[in-house]
Amino acid sequence: MSLLDYLLPYDFSPLTVLSYMLVMGFYGIGLLRMPNQDRPGALRIFAFTLGVLICYAVMQTRFDYYAQYMFFVHRGQHLILHHIGPILIALSNPLPIIWFWFEKISPGWRRTLRPLGWVYQVLQQPLIALFLFVGLIYFWLWPSIHFDAMLSRDLYWVMNWSMLLDGLLFWWLIFDPRPPAITSSLGYGRRMLVLAAAGVLQMFLGAWIVFSRDMVYDVYEVCGRAWPLDPEVDQLLGGMLTYIPPAMMSILGILLMLRRAMHQDGKYTNHSKTLAETAS
Repeated sequence: MSLLDYLLPYDFSPLTVLSYMLVMGFYGIGLLRMPNQDRPGALRIFAFTLGVLICYAVMQTRFDYYAQYMFFVHRGQHLILHHIGPILIALSNPLPIIWFWFEKISPGWRRTLRPLGWVYQVLQQPLIALFLFVGLIYFWLWPSIHFDAMLSRDLYWVMNWSMLLDGLLFWWLIFDPRPPAITSSLGYGRRMLVLAAAGVLQMFLGAWIVFSRDMVYDVYEVCGRAWPLDPEVDQLLGGMLTYIPPAMMSILGILLMLRRAMHQDGKYTNHSKTLAETAS
């Protein structure tokens, strides 16, 4: 196979391709139209672009074929859709750029999307966000549900899109750039507790897969595997990808929150002292 064959979609989805094109288009136009002083740095632009591209790659290239016929590749696909891609996108903070574009073409768009904002506020409650984030992993890896999802084209797309969208919601809650000291965003301590809980719960699931004596996901026996890999090894690798990288990302997220908390705590403490001295 040529490089082009690997880059072309295995299962072409016009809706998926159009969605990614619109996201990149909105971001690019907003970036070009923003004043120079308001534009993000090159690192943030790179993080957003990379996050979007790797999510697209696992959904609309030959990678998707291997994800449907190898369990460990499938777990790698969801690792990118639910963790790595959304983390990069959330850390890049693309919303001000996309919002800038919307404000230019439709100044009243915020009123139109207000009902969606109410739904968003509910989904971003810490316990609900944690339940959805971990619950979706457990749900799609429940053996009977996973069997049906891998054999149904429509259910397979619902599974992948739900993982991506939920990942974006969760990691935006965690990496929301607004400082909790002066906004209504979730406090850093609660963010770290949510991350710790998510990491532990994913480790339980991954350990169950790794140490299962029987074949948990026999759908790959029914459909055949893309490579002649021993089924037990495939399941072992998939289980390891279910808990080791996500746990590491939870730890990384906690470290980033600690760094941000110390930086902003000192910043607003000094600001408060300055205001107090000025008032006196």
